[in-house]
Amino acid sequence: MNYGTAAYYTLGCKLNFSETSTISQSLAKEGFAKIPFEDGADVYVINTCSVTEQANKKCRSIVRKALSYNPDAFIAVIGCYAQLKPKEIAEIEGVDVVLGANEKFNITDYLGDLSKHEETTVKNEEIKHTKEFVPGYSIGDRTRSFLKVQDGCNYFCAFCTIPLARGRGRNASVTETVQKAKELAKTNVKEVVLTGVNIGDFGYGTDENFLDLIKELDRIEGIERFRISSIEPNLLSDEIIEFVANSKRFVPHFHIPLQSGSDKLLEKMRRRYDTDLYRSRIAKIKQLMPDCCIGVDVIVGFPGETDEEFQKTYDLLHELPISYLHVFTYSERPNTTAIRMDGVVPVHVRKERNKKLSILSSKKKRAFYESQNQQREIALFESSESEGMMYGFTSNYVKVKTPFNPLMINESSNIKLTELDRDGVYKIEFVEEKLETITLTN
Repeated sequence: MNYGTAAYYTLGCKLNFSETSTISQSLAKEGFAKIPFEDGADVYVINTCSVTEQANKKCRSIVRKALSYNPDAFIAVIGCYAQLKPKEIAEIEGVDVVLGANEKFNITDYLGDLSKHEETTVKNEEIKHTKEFVPGYSIGDRTRSFLKVQDGCNYFCAFCTIPLARGRGRNASVTETVQKAKELAKTNVKEVVLTGVNIGDFGYGTDENFLDLIKELDRIEGIERFRISSIEPNLLSDEIIEFVANSKRFVPHFHIPLQSGSDKLLEKMRRRYDTDLYRSRIAKIKQLMPDCCIGVDVIVGFPGETDEEFQKTYDLLHELPISYLHVFTYSERPNTTAIRMDGVVPVHVRKERNKKLSILSSKKKRAFYESQNQQREIALFESSESEGMMYGFTSNYVKVKTPFNPLMINESSNIKLTELDRDGVYKIEFVEEKLETITLTN
């Protein structure tokens, strides 16, 4: 067993956070105590993303920062960027080991000698050999945990490198996944977020599916809330929506990627739905859960996005009763089909379109929050404190605040939304009724 300290930095998605936590737990079993990043650890593990070029650049910056805290630290870089561009990472001064998708969960095998290496060790197999599913969940935040239910993707969208970085879609069985959730139920975690690359594809190639999974999770005692992270519109069936609407534990909150409001561009992107299907999903949700929070991913500046096609996206998003947007500016990624497409959109136009949709997102969020005024809900409060206030979220993802009280950390409270402040956070009143007498607004 080794004895030392380890620190972690995670770039990218919720799935990466879940996997970093899994790796942290494995290092702890080997005797590595987790410490804050700035405290000068013996080992730094940097879990990378490669969705955007900025994420790649951020990796270099984090390596430099780690070495500034401890010039002799052992630096391990893992994750999507490590799978896609291992040689590029190996050239970063101070990096000792680069581990691709197959090897990142075996990181302890590379920590026997923590002296700085003259040459970077690179272990990176072809992604087609990555077939093992390693389950896990994040711990450390007493309120919320990210439960990894799926990895990889069987879709090959024209703009995306994730299948190249993570391999084909895969998952554990429903029984195995539920067992992991039961482990979380024994902790203080009150909310579990289901995460993966394409979680709606759970069970692909087997006789199980995502609906089977959430039905079983809903039966677990000890977890108050389950929240579904991003799910593809073509995989978000009416049955899933109906189940969530009547669920004991699954909250009224969906994040549904759109990417474009132009059917022409959706086809070019190789998306597996059109705008009519997307509209029908939103309509179904709002019919059954009028107060449901709906987040949307959208890409601006994809090749061939003329002013007219962008306007279709803007108009559709303006029309739909959604709650907020995550706006991504298209960036060229090596080994994708989009990089070879005609109709390149100038970078300054991409930025202008991003700004327009970001403004629309702010208006949508404000309108959704205002629609919740005077509603009664259940808020789960977090541990962070800012200027004497503490914050929490309702089941339908409305952010609330109240004067800090350590006794309320990780506690669910019956509240009434009373006043939306200038920062877009709700002031609240506490309601005295028992928790079980409050019906969630779904």
